[in-house]
Amino acid sequence: MPSALPDGEPVPDDGTLPAHALAGAASRPLGFYMHVPYCATRCGYCDFNTYTATELRGSGGVLASRDNYASTLIDEVRLARKTLGDDPRPVRTVFVGGGTPTLLAAADLVRMLGAIREEFGLAEDAEITTEANPESVDPAYLAALRAGGFNRVSFGMQSARRHVLKVLDRTHTPGRPEACVAEARAAGFEHVNLDLIYGTPGESDDDWRASLEAALGAGPDHVSAYALIVEEGTQLARRIRRGEVPMTDDDVHADRYLIADEVLSGAGFEWYEVSNWATSVAGRCLHNELYWRGADWWGAGPGAHSHVGGVRWWNVKHPGAYASALAAGKSPGAGRELLSEEDRRVERILLELRLREGCPLSLLRPDGLAASRRALAEGLLEAGPYEEGRAVLTLRGRLLADAVVRDLVD
Repeated sequence: MPSALPDGEPVPDDGTLPAHALAGAASRPLGFYMHVPYCATRCGYCDFNTYTATELRGSGGVLASRDNYASTLIDEVRLARKTLGDDPRPVRTVFVGGGTPTLLAAADLVRMLGAIREEFGLAEDAEITTEANPESVDPAYLAALRAGGFNRVSFGMQSARRHVLKVLDRTHTPGRPEACVAEARAAGFEHVNLDLIYGTPGESDDDWRASLEAALGAGPDHVSAYALIVEEGTQLARRIRRGEVPMTDDDVHADRYLIADEVLSGAGFEWYEVSNWATSVAGRCLHNELYWRGADWWGAGPGAHSHVGGVRWWNVKHPGAYASALAAGKSPGAGRELLSEEDRRVERILLELRLREGCPLSLLRPDGLAASRRALAEGLLEAGPYEEGRAVLTLRGRLLADAVVRDLVD
């Protein structure tokens, strides 16, 4: 089941933000995340805030219905307009994630995007992305999205090997994600991502190379590659605990990451975040860069998280409770926290160190600076950028990114 929400102070019924949150807002980009919490089936490794029809039956009533969802989410977009007041910023990025957004009709996704355009306006060069399950789209669906304003699509490929997909409980057939890339290109999408997962129990190095090569053969301009994380409470965690499948260790994850970087770099992709590679700057996911750079974004939908001017909040998780709050004219926020300057400093290090440009050494305290010098000596940080005042991970540093970050935030 989905993981628990963090603790926090109550969100006002009308969603009002502290005055300081909007100070200087015009100088910061604004993005929108729209969460669609529905899935046809639950993947064995997933602990995202998603629900199958069976899981919702009898617990949310008509308010949790997929058929009504677009209208409910649009209500939150209108709440966002009221909350942000006369904020003049057009929206720079929109990302529709899930769950499986493409379980909704294409017209619903276009209508949700239209509400953002109507309430806020979209930047002239706005990046508009949706995630998609390969089995839930066809050429007509993709053409409808493109005509409705979407210009980037991200397909969940995960693996090209049938036995790996089976362990992950993925329902698409090998080869379908690659076909989706061609269909998206034919529909006019310039930017296409494929998501891959490495370290699945039973996956070999050859399986992983085959997945990378299949992804590259499809012709995306962006590839995301994530190590499998086995979350407690998931079906995969239970299977591992029962001894049905083996747990993959950290050394295997490191080997697979090196293979990914070798294959992707050899094909003209450049890493710009530890788990993301693109063929050009234009091919990067600008929406995710907003997260990594601490910009402002509004997360609409059950369990979605938002951040504006150092205030972070999160919505109630269940689609029924979410819809009920909005139907009553109230914010669906479940809790929030006001980030201190120290909180924001630490988060900048945590997030920016993962980027190709790294983080400024000026963010580090004395102990963190001493740790950065050790990391430089150990080959974990690049020498050239360090001399220019930035901490940038080497390839070896990327393998140990979490440990490097822990040392630098001291």
